[in-house]
Formats: sequence, C-alpha cells, structure tokens
Amino acid sequence: MDASSEDLWPMIHAERRALLEDVRQLAPAQWTVFSLCAGRTVRDVLAHMAATARMTQADFVRKAVKARFNFQRMTDRDIHEFTRGRPSATVKVFELLVDSQTHPRGPDEAWLGETVVHAEDIRRPLGIAHEYPMAALTACADFYRRSNFLIGGKKRVAGLKLTATDTDWSVGEGPEVSGPMLDLLLVITGRPAGLAALSGDGVELLSERMPSQDVAGSRSHRRGTSKGIQV
Repeated sequence: MDASSEDLWPMIHAERRALLEDVRQLAPAQWTVFSLCAGRTVRDVLAHMAATARMTQADFVRKAVKARFNFQRMTDRDIHEFTRGRPSATVKVFELLVDSQTHPRGPDEAWLGETVVHAEDIRRPLGIAHEYPMAALTACADFYRRSNFLIGGKKRVAGLKLTATDTDWSVGEGPEVSGPMLDLLLVITGRPAGLAALSGDGVELLSERMPSQDVAGSRSHRRGTSKGIQV
C-alpha cells in the first residue's frame, strides 16, 4: 500500500506519539545507550527529533548560516540545547511538539523518514519492538533510495535489487538484497544494524557501502571532528 501525501502527516504524528509512550518508560541508564545513529545516544536522537519538529524555514536558514552550512555542527548545537537538565526535560519538549507540522522546506516524505528512522535508531538498541505502518516504511524507503542528500541512499543501493519479504515491494536491478522492509530501510539510510536480517548476492556489496560505526569514531562528533552526517 502506498501512502498519499495527505496521509503522511497523520502518520508522522501517530509515530511520534507511539515513540513518546516508549521513551516515557525508559530507565535513567537507557538514555545514555548509543543509538543506531552514529555518535548519538538515545537522548541525543530524541533531542534532535524535538529540534526538527520545532524548526521553521527561517530557523533552518539562520542556523545553517551560523554553522557555516556545516549541518553536523548545526545538529550538534540543537542537541546540546535540548539535552540540558534531566532526560524528563527532553521528553517534555518532545511531547509538546508531537503534533507539530512545522518544518523547513522539503518533501513530506523527508519528515516521515526523520520520524520513522530515528524512532528505530532509539528503539532497536534498547530492544523495544514496534510495528510501523507498512505504508510508512515503503514511503520512506522510496524517498531515501532516490536521494543522495545528506545520507547518500541513492548511491548506497545503486546497482542492487531490493526486495521486501514482508510486503509487495521490489525495486532496482542487479544482485538481490532481500529481507524485512524495516531492515531494508535501515540499510538504505546507512544503518549497518539492518544487515543481519538480509540475504542475497548483493548483501556483501551493500555491507561494503555502509559507513563506519565504530564506537571510538562515533564519539568524534562531540569534539567537532565528525566526517559524516546521519539524519
């Protein structure tokens, strides 16, 4: 099932609310667990989601100019702002923004992708299972596989055939990579955690295209030396 544009914001809001219910239950130690998003803790990712949900086009331009168009630096500054105080403060800000439709210019699929992918960035390392709407997963995968902006999804899956095993979705030509739709979305967006559930002749090549996720390197963004950006 494909999601029409008018369906996307209700899905975004529903997925934010579902994530809110999950993070409300977290123990103090869980907030410092590293997420699937390189270099960012669970709390960092929720802070980034809150900042994104509040950002207008004017905010985006102002912050980008201030950061000299270094989007990693811009994101890190937002995370710093939204992680002051206790984790409950970050949760409260996110709660106030779950139904926001404010965003910089860009296709609605980008904001659905922000919500779904970052929610899984938080949930998977914590062992929290969630059933995402299949329409949301396919809309996100189709968006990211066609775009190289920031995360390089188009380049990452070029020359590969991607086939979902839990829905009727298959795209591309070349060596096949098959598996659950959620795991395909993760690898398209550069999350190596999705590889374990995939099979096919194209998995080895896809693995070689994954960004480095080593812990030592992942912490470098806090020192302002990160070499990549992950949304």
